[in-house]
Amino acid sequence: MKQLLRAALLGLALSMAAHAAIDTYEFKSDAERERYRSLIEELRCPKCQNQNIADSDAPIAMDLRREIYRMLGEGQSDEQIVDYLVARYGDFVRYKPPLDARTLLLWYGPAGLLAVGFGVLALILVRRRRGIADPASNALSPAERERLATLLDKKDP
Repeated sequence: MKQLLRAALLGLALSMAAHAAIDTYEFKSDAERERYRSLIEELRCPKCQNQNIADSDAPIAMDLRREIYRMLGEGQSDEQIVDYLVARYGDFVRYKPPLDARTLLLWYGPAGLLAVGFGVLALILVRRRRGIADPASNALSPAERERLATLLDKKDP
């Protein structure tokens, strides 16, 4: 029984290793291998969204790694490769999109919202302090007092 269990566990472990996606590309130099590695680590997988294409096992990530390898072999620069992928998939494939008119809200939106939030909080605190410091401003006018008395004197049916 123990041998059967060991054999099943070994078979399971070997089948998992067979499904792992490992790219085996031959590079002309270590510098080209480093360029490839830095590119696939700085670009995001269009399907996985929170993984770079180096860590993703999605079919599109495998295709992108193959495409990057092909473009490196053709002698294209890193900028040309990134520009090609951005043209095809948009700025989403970059972890750090460029600062331009289309991405201003992305870069400065959170800071702007935080500033507006602090401004609203400061306004609320200032108004509360004024109300506490000047209790006479919270007093009811004679017309308001009369209306309140009328409402309180009414009997519910």
